Amino acid sequence: MACVKALAESPGLTSIPSTYNFTQNQHDHEAVSEIDPEDSIPVIDFSLLTSSSPDQRSKVIQDLGKACRDWGFFTVINHNVPEKLMEMTMDSCQRFFNLTEEEKREFAGKHVLDPIRCGTSFNASVEKVFFWRDFIKVLVHPEFHSPNKPVGFSEISLEYCKRIRQVARELLKGISESLGLEFCYIERAMNLDSGLQILIANLYPPCPQPELAMGMPPHSDHGLLTLLTQNGICGLQLLHNGKWVNVNAVPNSFLVNTGDHIEILSNGKYKSVVHRAVVNNKMTRVSLAIANGPSLDTVVEPSKELIERQSEAPAYIGIKYKDFLELQQSNQLDNKSVLDRVRV
Repeated sequence: MACVKALAESPGLTSIPSTYNFTQNQHDHEAVSEIDPEDSIPVIDFSLLTSSSPDQRSKVIQDLGKACRDWGFFTVINHNVPEKLMEMTMDSCQRFFNLTEEEKREFAGKHVLDPIRCGTSFNASVEKVFFWRDFIKVLVHPEFHSPNKPVGFSEISLEYCKRIRQVARELLKGISESLGLEFCYIERAMNLDSGLQILIANLYPPCPQPELAMGMPPHSDHGLLTLLTQNGICGLQLLHNGKWVNVNAVPNSFLVNTGDHIEILSNGKYKSVVHRAVVNNKMTRVSLAIANGPSLDTVVEPSKELIERQSEAPAYIGIKYKDFLELQQSNQLDNKSVLDRVRV
C-alpha cells in the first residue's frame, strides 16, 4: 500500500480517496471543546519529583496521582532531557520520512513485534477505512534496533530513548507512591529492566479534506506511559469528561499519557486516556511517541496489595503483555476495545 506522503504530494489532489473517508463511515461528529482555564491539563514539574525536599516531592506525587485519576494525561516540564537532543531526534524522524519510497520499503515489517516496521494507517490488512498517517515503529529496549538510514538516526535515537527511560522510570516511581505502594513497586512488578520500549514516529501530511479524514482514530495506548513530542503543529485531541479537547504543547515539554496497563495494574483507579490525531490542510505534523511498557513476558494484573487494602474484586483478568499487543495488532483500533476484552 502506498504511503500517505506520496498521495498527499500527488499533483492537483483536491479530494481524498473514499477509502480515507473516516467520518462518513464512522459518524464521528462529536464537538471539540476548548479547555476551561479552571480545568486545564495538569503540569508536572519533574525537577520537584527528583527533589531532595520531602515536602516538594510529596506535593508533586499528589499532583501526579490526581492527573492520572482525573485526566490520564499530563505535561512534564523541567525533565533534564536536553532541548538540542529533542530537536535532533525530531529532525532525524523527519529525514526518515523524506527517504524515497523504495528506501522506506526496506523497513516494511508485518508483525507487531518486528524490530523495525514502517507503514501507513494503523493495521491496513484489517481496516476498511485508512488513516491519514505514515509511521515508523522501532523496538529500542530491551534490545536496541534502528534503521540504518538516515545517517545519524541510530546514534541520536539510542541516546534519546535512554533519556526517556530515565524520565519514565521516575514518573512511575511517583505513580507507585501515589497509589500508596512502594516507590519501586511498578518497576519490579513490570520487570522494567527488561521493559519494552518502542519509538513511534508519525507523519500526518496536509490533507485536502481534513474534515473527512482522521490521522489516528480514538484509541488508548498499550503499556504504562507514552511520552510524546511534536514539531510545533497541533493535532492531538483527548477525550475528557465526554468531550474532545485540543492539546497545545508547552515548548520543550513532554505530553504524557497513561496506558492500558496502568489502568489494569491500578484496578481501574487510574484510567488510560482515549485520544486521537486530527489532520489539517496546510501543514505537515510530525509526532514522536516513546511507549514504555512492561517486559513482554510479564503477566499484568491488578495489584494484589491494592485489592487487599481496598477489599475490592479484581476488575481485570491477568494477561501477558505480549498477548495483549498481538490482540491489539490483529484488530481494528477502536477506543478501548482490547482493554474491554480483559475486563472481568
